[in-house]
Amino acid sequence: MSVQERKQRERAERERLIVATARELAEQQGWDAVTTRRLAERIEYSQPVLYSHFRGKREIIGAVALQGASEMAVAMRAATAAADGPRARVTALARAYLAFAERHPAVYDALFQLDGGLAYAQEDTPEPLKDAFAALLECLSEVAGDGVRPELFTETFWASLHGLATLTRAGRLPPEDTERRTELLVDRLAML
Repeated sequence: MSVQERKQRERAERERLIVATARELAEQQGWDAVTTRRLAERIEYSQPVLYSHFRGKREIIGAVALQGASEMAVAMRAATAAADGPRARVTALARAYLAFAERHPAVYDALFQLDGGLAYAQEDTPEPLKDAFAALLECLSEVAGDGVRPELFTETFWASLHGLATLTRAGRLPPEDTERRTELLVDRLAML
């Protein structure tokens, strides 16, 4: 292995460590606790080293969001692959989405609540974000209905899931009714 390859590998490993540490700290204490000073202390590198990877917290949030988008896409595809029939697939998709949001609140915030400097629904949208939307679209396009653009239906269904996840987490909706809400969403919006 050349010196250049070793340096690139070490740099990539430091970057993974920064992102993993930021994510862990955010999940434990919230995003307000994630500061470059605290991250530098936890990873045992100086702040200038941290800044050589990310210009600041915003870019770190963006990196966590991209990682989370990839994980969410995998979770949704795994859930829908195990389901038989359109209704079961859409239900599995909704459950997987809501479960991901509940299990990973800081990652969910990085994806959808915080400014990570990422473009959404544009030409320059990063691939992990496009792929997460594609995971929704793959399942929901089959139930969009006649004369309805699958992308538009997917955006509407996704917005409903996001609302359920956000309002439940904020204590605005009682969590014990999550399953019933999911069934209503599938029955009425997807009309299955």
